[in-house]
Amino acid sequence: MSLRSRWVQLGSACLMVVALSFGHAGAADKARLDQATDQVVEGARSIHYGEIGSGTKDMFVGIGITIVEGTVYAGKTIGEFFKKTFSGG
Repeated sequence: MSLRSRWVQLGSACLMVVALSFGHAGAADKARLDQATDQVVEGARSIHYGEIGSGTKDMFVGIGITIVEGTVYAGKTIGEFFKKTFSGG
C-alpha cells in the first residue's frame, strides 16, 4: 500500500467521522451550560451598570462554571456519538 493511498483512506475515515457526528451533536442536554453562560452575561451587565465587585465575582464564577459544564457537555456528546455509532443500532 502506497503512502498516498494511506492518506486518502485516512482522510476518508476522518471525513466520515465528522459527517456522522453532526447528526448526534444536539442530543446532549445543554440547559446547565446555557445557565452558566447566562450568569457570565448577567455579571458583565452588572459591571456595566456600576456594580463592579459583585459583577466581577458573578462573571468569573460564571466563566468557571461554563468551562466545567462545557467540558461535561462535550464529553457526553462524544460519548453519545460513539455509543450510537458503534453499538450497531
